[in-house]
Amino acid sequence: MIVLGIETTCDETATAVVERQPDGHGRILADVVLSQIAEHAKFGGVVPEIAARAHVEALDLLIAQAMREASCEFARLDGIAAAAGPGLMGGLIVGLTTAKAIALVHEKPLIAVNHLEAHALTARLTHDTPFPYCLFLASGGHTQVVAVLGVGDYVRLGTTLDDAIGEAFDKTAKVLGLGYPGGPEVELYAAEGDPSRFALPRPMAGREGADFSLSGLKTALRLEAKKIAPLSETDVCDLCASFQQAVAEMVIDRLYSGLGLFRERFGAPTALVAAGGVAANQAIRGLLHHIATECETELVLPPAELCTDNGAMIAWAGAERLAHGLIDSLDAGPRARWPLDRVSKPAALAAEAPPA
Repeated sequence: MIVLGIETTCDETATAVVERQPDGHGRILADVVLSQIAEHAKFGGVVPEIAARAHVEALDLLIAQAMREASCEFARLDGIAAAAGPGLMGGLIVGLTTAKAIALVHEKPLIAVNHLEAHALTARLTHDTPFPYCLFLASGGHTQVVAVLGVGDYVRLGTTLDDAIGEAFDKTAKVLGLGYPGGPEVELYAAEGDPSRFALPRPMAGREGADFSLSGLKTALRLEAKKIAPLSETDVCDLCASFQQAVAEMVIDRLYSGLGLFRERFGAPTALVAAGGVAANQAIRGLLHHIATECETELVLPPAELCTDNGAMIAWAGAERLAHGLIDSLDAGPRARWPLDRVSKPAALAAEAPPA
């Protein structure tokens, strides 16, 4: 089974061709990503109109490049997958409309993929991770702990009550006058700083459940920076280190709780899986190893380039859904908001589900 994947939810235009073998193993035949960071950096964040226009200008060329690198003709494809949400509406419309056109012209099934489901299933592409596993999804727009029980079968155990972790990193960078995107900049400065200098809060630590909160931590950092302004480079490094350490300790606390909830409800997970751009942060990756060891479970970390937005994860999620007969009509629409636990399930699972 060979699927073309299209990703245009935010500021990366990405396409890929992925093969799913009968035994469930996956192979990436081509994976092409064009970042728009340079176009948005001067604004300190993503401008939706600029992002959508850039997708329009680049997408056809990237699809052609992916098909060429995969040595694949459209006739060989078994399906066309596109991210249909959640994300920026302009970008979603570009990607989904392009996928529909290809599906219509070449008479191929369309799979409208939930971007979060694509992150959730990446571990099965890279590591053949069996269900059920516990997912820590942390990106610029999302922070969740999810029980991944099967394709289309997800239970949210915890989520952020305000900002996502990636968003908090970006806002911290902006407060401190660092570049965009903020996550890598904060990590870079934190490596040279003293994480114990500023006593920043650890929101939600010790509370029941696995929810997160970042707004109080972000405000505390801004107040500390204001107290000692103007900031020296040492001040910036120490603030970044203190912030990153606070986030890391919060993640440890929340994931311990989330894994406990998983065991209570579903038994032992096969693995703890991390996905999303924040999962590329080396400090957080190191702590995830500690958590997995303490909780006696395997840690699965997809390669960093597959943790951030990419077409391979969309193509793979499309292949996984197609293998269960889950396809979409050409009137499928984009969704700016689309919770992971509301994606459609295979018929067998849907029949077993209790009435809403």
